[in-house]
Amino acid sequence: MRDSLCLVAKKIVAIWASLVLMFCMVDTVSAEVEPAPSSLKVDVSLGAWISTGDTRWSHNASSVSPLGNPTSKLTYTDHTANITEITVKVSTRSRWFGRLNFGYADIGGGRLTDDDFLAQDGGNPSLRTHSDIKNSSMFYVNVEGGGRILTYPNGRGALDAVVGFQYWHEEHKAYGVRQVSCSGAGSTVDLGGGAFLCPVGSVGASTLAITNVTSWYSLRTGVETEYRLTRWLGIHGAAILKPLSIFENQDTHHLRLNVFQSPSFTMYGIGMGADADAGLKLYVMKNLTVDLGYRVWWNRMLDGTWKNHPVGGGSQTYPLTQFQSLRHGATFGLTLTF
Repeated sequence: MRDSLCLVAKKIVAIWASLVLMFCMVDTVSAEVEPAPSSLKVDVSLGAWISTGDTRWSHNASSVSPLGNPTSKLTYTDHTANITEITVKVSTRSRWFGRLNFGYADIGGGRLTDDDFLAQDGGNPSLRTHSDIKNSSMFYVNVEGGGRILTYPNGRGALDAVVGFQYWHEEHKAYGVRQVSCSGAGSTVDLGGGAFLCPVGSVGASTLAITNVTSWYSLRTGVETEYRLTRWLGIHGAAILKPLSIFENQDTHHLRLNVFQSPSFTMYGIGMGADADAGLKLYVMKNLTVDLGYRVWWNRMLDGTWKNHPVGGGSQTYPLTQFQSLRHGATFGLTLTF
């Protein structure tokens, strides 16, 4: 699987490099026909994204009796992050631009719901526990380039094509374990050696139970637009498709390090996703604008594998049946133009 991911990663880099080269070649041809002004415009933005997130995954090891399908499902919900981001955009006065965007935040809260399934319960959770998410963080980097494909009448705005690359990384730390429910099968079905799925008891809220680290590497392509309604007010929006993404996910179960290594479980695969932004732009001064809007980022798995890492070796690999990351929320920004 790692070799396949490496090949896919090389293809993504090759595609992205080809697209950038294409833009450069087209810009060169355009310059020969219609010489563009040599001056550049630089936009520097400081922004905030008041967001909430949701990350979930599950795997199928039902080939091993008495496990069910799915075998385990972990859902990280309502993990809030007040993200600070910096964006630098360099544009030619004609039609081309390049942009670098970086964001970082501590993740302030949320809940992990951990469901385990036995075949006897027919798809219903045999054991459910809750843990609290805290002391976590995230960051992302977007590198993009693009060009104008349409200018609106009377200089009111434009429609631009965009192509680029996104790295999106989140780390969740789940503390404590509270048993919410346990089925009859969870209490009576022997998992081997007289072990049962539950009851598991409770673990104090200050004890680190699970560390989850998720990374997405995505190719981005789409369009963005800006339209000036009045002298002081405009609207803006972006619709971005992520046709190919590579993800990796690591789970470390700190309470089971006598059984599993660190990381305890690893997941790899390919997927796709989409990003969208929409909002208002206030032209406060000639070179200063204020942006208000809403943003959604979403990635999901197309194919993936789950692998465990026992202390004594002898890892097993099973199909990953679900993997998804979602983040959305209100945005605010100040942009200074030079």
